Order: sequence, then structure tokens, then C-alpha cells
Amino acid sequence: MLRRTLCLVFPAALLAADPKPDFSGHWSIDLAKSDFGMLPPPEKLERDIDHKDPEIKIKTLQAGPRGERTSESKLTTNGKESSVQLMGRDAKSTAAWIGSKLNIKTKLEFNGAEILQNETWTLSNDGKVLTIENAISSPQGEFTMKNVFTKGS
Repeated sequence: MLRRTLCLVFPAALLAADPKPDFSGHWSIDLAKSDFGMLPPPEKLERDIDHKDPEIKIKTLQAGPRGERTSESKLTTNGKESSVQLMGRDAKSTAAWIGSKLNIKTKLEFNGAEILQNETWTLSNDGKVLTIENAISSPQGEFTMKNVFTKGS
């Protein structure tokens, strides 16, 4: 009887688990669907993501009136702290899964002030839209942004 009960419970537990999406691909910002809050939108924002859970590598290209900037980050999705570059500064990030969403918390110092970012990454069911909701806290106040990326070929 115990074996039959375990056989029935175990598959149900697997079905209840949230699948972890794969964010790999070349992503381009959809300016019309994004909201940059109090910041001016970039002219161009692209991300190349290589995701082999628990490791995720992110190459970002951003262009605006002040020219182009690139950055590279390497994180793990297991909650361990990683050193990253953000806005040309050293920062510390932790990434962890909350169901099928990836939560990335980053802390950096900018001109003597501490800035905290709390990003939530979600992937559309068809895998073609990556949405990153970002809550930012600084001594000047708090604001939110939403970046919507579409997957390129």
C-alpha cells in the first residue's frame, strides 16, 4: 500500500513544481512597451544571455546621447553573491528563483550613495518576450522601471 501511495504522490509533486525558464538568446528592447521611469530611454539596449542554470552570463550593450556602453555579468541563480559591473561601478548581486521568476538583487555605491536594485525577470509562455521589472532605491528616492525585450533570431 505504501508503494502505491508514493507512486501516486511523487508524479503529482513533479507537476506542481514551477519550471525554470531558460533566458538564453539575443534580446532587444521594445521601447514602446518599456517604461524607464524618471530616466530617459536609451537609443538602443540589447542583451546577449547565456543561461545554463544555475549559471547565467549577461552581455549588455546600451547606446544613448553619451555614446555606447557595454558590460558583462556572470551570476548564479542559487542565491550566492556575485561581483558585477553596473554603470561602470563594482556592485554585488544575488540571484534566486521565486517559482518561475528570477529575482536579482544588486547593491552598488555611486558617488558615495548606496543604490539598491531589485529586478524580477519573467519569460512569456512562448519564450519570445523577457520582461524585467526593476525597483530602485537611492537616497534621492525610489522609482520603478519596466524593460520589455523581444528575442531575436
